[in-house]
Amino acid sequence: MSTALPRRGIPDATVARLPDYLRVLTGMAARGIPSTSSQQLAAAAGVRPAKVRKDLSHLGTHGVRGVGYDVDHLALQIVTELGLARDWPVVIVGMGNLGRALAAYGGLSHRGFRIVGLFDHDPAMVGQVVADIEVADMSRLPLVAVDGDVLGVIATPAESAQEVTDALVAAGVTSILNFAPGSPAVPPHVELRKVDLATELQILAFHKQRRDPAAKWAKVVS
Repeated sequence: MSTALPRRGIPDATVARLPDYLRVLTGMAARGIPSTSSQQLAAAAGVRPAKVRKDLSHLGTHGVRGVGYDVDHLALQIVTELGLARDWPVVIVGMGNLGRALAAYGGLSHRGFRIVGLFDHDPAMVGQVVADIEVADMSRLPLVAVDGDVLGVIATPAESAQEVTDALVAAGVTSILNFAPGSPAVPPHVELRKVDLATELQILAFHKQRRDPAAKWAKVVS
C-alpha cells in the first residue's frame, strides 16, 4: 500500500481539517453509507460546505454533481495524503497522569499510530507497566527510536520539557508533539507541535463571544 506523503501546496489549515473529515468518513463507511455530499460532510465536521469543497480540491478531488463523494475512495485518499497508510511508531516521555492517559488511549491504534515505548526519568516509575508496556529509563530511548520514523510525545512538567526534547532529538526523533507548558527549542530539521489547553480554551472563548456579541459579562468582585 502506498505511503505517499501529503503533496506540497496544501495549506496547513486544510491539513488540520483532514483528520476531522476522515473521522466522519470512517463513521459513514461503518454505517454502510456509500456516498456523501459536501453539505453532509460539512455538517458532521462543523465547517461550511464551501470550505469542504475547497479543502478537498487541494487533494485533486471534486464531487460529482448529484452523486457527491465516494466515501471509501475519499477516505483512502485522505489516509494516503496524511501518510496514514502505515502504522507510525510513537514514544511517550513522562508517565504522570497525562502520560498514562495518553498511553491508555485506545483511539491511537485505530488511526495509524502504535505506541512502542514509554519513558520516564523517575526510578520509581521505571519498571511499572502502563497499557501493557513497561516504562523504561530515558537511557534506553535511543534503542527504541533507532527507526527515524518514530514520533515523540512529551508529557512532562514544563521544567523537564527542554531536557526531554534534547534527548528525543539526540535519539534521532525529528517529529515531536509537546503537551508540556512552554515551547522547547529544537533544531531547524525538527518539527515540534504544541498542545496548549489554555490557548485552545481562549480560542473557544473568542468564538463564543463572537457568536453572542450581546452577552453581558459580569466581573466578579470579591
